[in-house]
Amino acid sequence: MSATQYDVLGIGNAIVDVIARTEDDFLARHGMSKGSMMLIDEPRAQAIYASMGPAIETSGGSGANTIAGVASFGARAAFVGKVKEDQLGKSFTHDIRAAGVAFTTPPAKDGPSTACCYVLVTPDGERTMNTYLGAAQNLTAADLDEQQIAAAGITYLEGYLWDPPQAKEAFRKAAAIAHGAGRKVALTLSDAFCVGRYRDEFLNLMRTGAVDLIFANEAELKSLYETSDFDSAVVALRNDVKLAVVTRSEKGCVVVSRQSNEAVRAAPIEKLVDATGAGDLFAAGFLVGLARDQDHRTAAQLGALAAAEVIQHLGARPETSLKALAQQSGLPI
Repeated sequence: MSATQYDVLGIGNAIVDVIARTEDDFLARHGMSKGSMMLIDEPRAQAIYASMGPAIETSGGSGANTIAGVASFGARAAFVGKVKEDQLGKSFTHDIRAAGVAFTTPPAKDGPSTACCYVLVTPDGERTMNTYLGAAQNLTAADLDEQQIAAAGITYLEGYLWDPPQAKEAFRKAAAIAHGAGRKVALTLSDAFCVGRYRDEFLNLMRTGAVDLIFANEAELKSLYETSDFDSAVVALRNDVKLAVVTRSEKGCVVVSRQSNEAVRAAPIEKLVDATGAGDLFAAGFLVGLARDQDHRTAAQLGALAAAEVIQHLGARPETSLKALAQQSGLPI
């Protein structure tokens, strides 16, 4: 197998987040399900923006946040996602490149505007997301650089990308290229509602070996197996995929492999400010550990460290060097 050019390459929705603090009654008035991600059209996006409070704009997108985290650990990272050649698209491109990520997907010259996600953070730190996918959903197989994917140790796929049919085709092609080059493919289930829409297809990807590693939180796992019992869902998961990591918020995570289930504690925090990006950054740490041939426990500890950093401030990308934090914590990096 040839040497890798990138430790991790991510494929996902290129989105700019608009984040505002709000109260529970705002969510109720606007018919939002707290803690979920809803896909919205442009008129609804405009209505939410007009009624939400003061906001900050920051580049986001689940997979892009993970890859920014990978780069923050000092690993070699690349991202594939579609923006439009507009102001938000330029902001996204600048931000991800400034984070040290290779980003070469050509922007769309026409069609819908760059994707935007309105993130409403309630006082308990829970985030409720309303996403206008815009240009992001126009990612196609033609946007993939086959040599770039073949040169990445791990290709990381965002479950949210399973919504648009063209992106789904790109997703399958990327997995085939990666496996053809002897590389690993990881998938994050992204959201319990996303799992509800594509349960059978996600299970098929796992059972046919199209993906080697699954990231899920507790709600996504229970949705996948249509059960309220965590332990029975873990047993089913163990039979369906080579490796999986299930995050459980303050309870830490469970690394599930064919050989064993290993519980790893969450990293301590002083205060939960904004849960946005916790799963994304956990995945970043675990992927870096895996790419660097660390054992599963160490990889999960790197993930927990990254998740703890991101939930202590607004926004879904690290504000402190994760490589420096890992070194301070005595974790190999």
